[in-house]
Amino acid sequence: MWGSLLVGSLASPLARRVAGLMLVALTITLFILNLRRTAERAGRAAERLDQLERTDAIHRQMLHAASRRPRSRDDLLDRLRDGGF
Repeated sequence: MWGSLLVGSLASPLARRVAGLMLVALTITLFILNLRRTAERAGRAAERLDQLERTDAIHRQMLHAASRRPRSRDDLLDRLRDGGF
């Protein structure tokens, strides 16, 4: 039933042309939607990378500060007495 109706409706050249244009429009629409989704993914990846870089910079600052700390109580007292803390 549906098959014969479809074949009958596509028998005219105008109907085939309209069906072809509809397929082209559908293809372009799906392509644009896929581009949008890909751009959203790229944006999220860039945001994650930016956050990772900020976290890494903070971590490096903490490690640098820890490397300059006094190693013992005597070192701490020496720094406090010298006023270099």
